[in-house]
Amino acid sequence: MRVLLVSDFYPPFGGGSELQIQQIGRGMVARGSEMHMATIWHEGLAEEEDDEGVRVHRIKGLTTRVPWFSKNAGRRFPPPLPEPGLTAALRHLIAHHKPDIVHVQGWIAYSAAAALIGSSLPLLLSVRDYGYTCAIRTLTYHNRACDGPGWRKCLECASRSYGVPKAAVAVMGVNSGIPLLKRKIRAVHTNSTFTETVFRRDFWQGRPPSHVIENVIPSFREENPAAAQDIAPYLDKLPTQPFILYVGALSAAKGIYVLLEAYQRLVNPPPLCLIGSVWADSPQSFPSDVTVLNDIPHAAVMAAFERSLFGVAPSLWPEPFGNVIHEGMSCGRAMIGTTPGGHADMIAHGETGLLAAAGDLDALTTAMQQLIDDAGLRARLGGAARDAAEQFSAPIMLPRFERLYQSILDAQKGMQP
Repeated sequence: MRVLLVSDFYPPFGGGSELQIQQIGRGMVARGSEMHMATIWHEGLAEEEDDEGVRVHRIKGLTTRVPWFSKNAGRRFPPPLPEPGLTAALRHLIAHHKPDIVHVQGWIAYSAAAALIGSSLPLLLSVRDYGYTCAIRTLTYHNRACDGPGWRKCLECASRSYGVPKAAVAVMGVNSGIPLLKRKIRAVHTNSTFTETVFRRDFWQGRPPSHVIENVIPSFREENPAAAQDIAPYLDKLPTQPFILYVGALSAAKGIYVLLEAYQRLVNPPPLCLIGSVWADSPQSFPSDVTVLNDIPHAAVMAAFERSLFGVAPSLWPEPFGNVIHEGMSCGRAMIGTTPGGHADMIAHGETGLLAAAGDLDALTTAMQQLIDDAGLRARLGGAARDAAEQFSAPIMLPRFERLYQSILDAQKGMQP
C-alpha cells in the first residue's frame, strides 16, 4: 500500500511523536509499503530526502516560511486551521504520489483535511495529545486536568500562554476546524485509553459516527537502536553511585518543581539525575546533589536507565502516554508515574510500578521513599516491569498499524458504489 504520513515535525526534531511517525514509516517500508512523509520545512534541512526508504518532503506554508509567526523560530508550528500554502503543497503531493491513505498528526491535520476536500481518499488522524480540542494542547486549566473546553475558559487559559491576539486565533482555529475534520476523518488512532476517552468527550461529544474506525495503539520503542555516536562521554557525567533518574523536558508541566521539592524531603536520598531539554520555565539553578544533563543521545538515556535505581515521571499535565515509562520499564526499572493520563496504561500500581496523583507532593515523596528504602520492592516491580514492557515494542505494534491501514482500505472499498 501507499501511505502519505503528515506531521508538524519530523526528525532531526526530537520528541515522542516525531520518533513515532519516523518508526512507523521506516517499519512499514520494511514490511513492503511505499511511505512518503510530509512535514514543515525549516532552514538547514533538505526539502527532499530519503530516510531509510521513507521519502521525506519538507513543505513551506505562508506562515511557516518566516520566523516571526512562531514563538520559537527554530520550531515553527502550523496554525490550528487550514493554512493556504500547506494545503496547496499537500494537495500537490497527493496528486503526484497518489497515496491510498493519508495518516496525519498535529495541527497540520487541518491543512491536510482541507487538501482532501473533493476527494474520497481516507484520512487517518493520530491523536497523541489534546490539540484538536485544547488550544494549548496540554488539557490543563489552572494547573489541573481540564474537564472540557468552553469559549471563555479556553480564551482565558490560552491568553496566559500566547497573549490575547494569538490566543483568540488559536481558540477560534481549533473550534472552527472541528467540523472540517469530522467530515474528512475515516479513522482515529489514539495512543492511550485516556486520550481516546478525552477525544470522545471533547471532539465527538460522545461516540464517533459508525463509519469512523477507532483504534488504540500505544506508542512503542525502537528495538536495539543504533548509537549514532560514542555515548561514553555522556555516561561519564552520570553519578558514580546508583541514582534516581528523571528523563523529560525540564519544565513545570512535566513536574520538575514538584520533583525537586519531593527530593528535598527524602531521608538519606541517593543522587538525583535529570536528563532533558531546557525550557523557558526551567529552574534557573539546581541543588548541588542533582546532576543535570541536557539533550543527550537516546542510547545514552537507555544506558542511564540501566545504571539507575528507579525512574520517576512526575508530570502535572495528563500525559497522553509517555514513552519514557515503558523505556525505563524495559530496562527492568520500577517507574513512578502520575494520574490521570496514559501512564496508567503501562503501570499497574504496586505490580509493575507506582502511581501518584499529579501534583500530590506527599504521594510522590512517599512513593520515592518506598523505592529507596525497599530493595526487594524495587527488584519485584522492576522484574515485572521488564516483562510488561515487551508489549510496547516495534515487532508487536507495527503489525497493528498495518492491520489498521488495511481495515481502512477495506472499509473504503465497502463505501464505494
